[in-house]
Amino acid sequence: MLSRRAKEVSPSATLQITASANRMVKEGKDVVAFGAGEPDFDTPSVIKDAGIAAIQSGFTKYTPTSGIPELKEAIVSKLKTENGLVYSPANIIVSCGAKHSIYNTIQVLMDEGDEALIPVPFWVSYPEMVKLAGGKPVLVATSLKKDFKVNPEILERHLTPKTKILILNSPSNPCGVVYRRDELRAIADFCVKHNIYCISDEIYEKIIFDGIEHVSIASFSDAMKKLTVTVNGFSKSYSMTGWRLGYLAAEPVIASAVSNLQDHSTSNPTSITQKAGVAAFSLGEEFFGDIRKKFQERRDYITSRLDKIKDKIGYKKPEGAFYIFCDISRTKMDSFTFAKRLLEEKLVALIPGAPFGCDDYVRISFATSMDKIKKGMDRIEEWLWERQ
Repeated sequence: MLSRRAKEVSPSATLQITASANRMVKEGKDVVAFGAGEPDFDTPSVIKDAGIAAIQSGFTKYTPTSGIPELKEAIVSKLKTENGLVYSPANIIVSCGAKHSIYNTIQVLMDEGDEALIPVPFWVSYPEMVKLAGGKPVLVATSLKKDFKVNPEILERHLTPKTKILILNSPSNPCGVVYRRDELRAIADFCVKHNIYCISDEIYEKIIFDGIEHVSIASFSDAMKKLTVTVNGFSKSYSMTGWRLGYLAAEPVIASAVSNLQDHSTSNPTSITQKAGVAAFSLGEEFFGDIRKKFQERRDYITSRLDKIKDKIGYKKPEGAFYIFCDISRTKMDSFTFAKRLLEEKLVALIPGAPFGCDDYVRISFATSMDKIKKGMDRIEEWLWERQ
C-alpha cells in the first residue's frame, strides 16, 4: 500500500521521546525534560506585536511563494552585514522553517542514486530527507578525539562519482561543534575541487560560546558561494519554533527551482509569520549577547557536574547550540535503553544517540531553566551511582 520512500523513512526519535515525557507530565509526574531542541525563553514582544498587528491589519492573505519583498530585503541586508555574503532578493527563498529549506534544497539538487556526505553525528532528519529524494546518505564517521569534525582527507575517502552534496552543520546539533575559519576554508576548497554542493545549516549561528567566531562557508570565494546553499531561520535565535519561518540563500537557478517546488507544495510561508520575521531583525546584537550568556552559564554548570562523574560519562564541551552529546559506552547500555530507563526510573527525559548515528551517546539539551538543570543532573548522578 505505502510507497517505498514512505516505508524507508524513520520516525523522529526526538519527537517520540518528547511525546512520552509530555504524556508523563500530564499524568502529574515531575519530569525533567532535557529533550526538546527549542529555547525556553518566550518569543520577544516586538515579534509577537508584529504578528498581532499583521492580523489586525488584515495581512492574512496569500503572499509571493518565495516570501514578501520586505522580509527578503531584510535577509539580504543581514547576510551582507553579518556573514559577508552579497545576494539579491532573487537569491532568497523564505520557507516554513530551516528544515523546510533543507528539504526543498535536497529535493531540487538530488536525483535517484545521488550521494550526500553527512558527517556523524548528524541531525536526525538529514539522512531521511536524502532518502525521500531518492538519494543515498553516505555517513562520514568522526570521533570524540577529533572533536566530531570532518576534514578534506576524511571526506576524500567517501568520495565517489555519485557524490552530489555535503551537508554541514556549524554550530551543530547534537554535539555543539563549531568549525573554525581555517577548517571551513579547507572544506570549501574540497567542494570546489570536486564540484560538490554544500548545504550549510547555520540555524544555531547566534548561539556560540567563548567568543568563538561564526563563519559562513560561502564567504570564502565566488566559486564556493555558487556551490553553497546557506540555510538559516528564526526558530533557535528568536525562540520562534512554532512560527515556522526559515530561509535559504543560493544561486538563482537553485533558488528558482526551490520556488517552483514550493509553488506546488506549501506555497508561501504564513503571511503573519513573515511580518513577525521582519520585526525580529530589529533586535540588536545585545539581545543575542544576553541569550548567549544564559546558555553558556547553563553549559558550564552541566559540564562541571559531568566532570564529577567522568568515569561514567564522557563528553565534548559544546562550543555552540544548546546540547551536550554524552558518551555512555561505559554504562554498557545502548542509547535507547539508557534513555528509556532514565525516564522511567528517574523521570529525566533526554534523547538517544542512535538516531544521530551514535548509539554509544545520548543528547542532553540545556534549553531549560537552571533549576530544572540542577534537579535533572542530581537525578542522573544519583541514578548512575545506584547502578554500581
